[in-house]
Amino acid sequence: MSEPQDPQRLVSTTQAAKALGVHQTTLSRWAAAGHVKPAQKTVGGHMRWKLDDLRKQVAAITEP
Repeated sequence: MSEPQDPQRLVSTTQAAKALGVHQTTLSRWAAAGHVKPAQKTVGGHMRWKLDDLRKQVAAITEP
């Protein structure tokens, strides 16, 4: 599946991880450690991400 066109659209952890080029487990671990925060969590506990916001969060934790 290709990356969503609207960067403010909510995407799943799998879609967000693919867009970042990391494994979904990596993204989930970053969230569990508090390094990144999802835009929302569903009633079932699934994380949803806004790609623009997520990219900014990842840049902040990976910049020297």
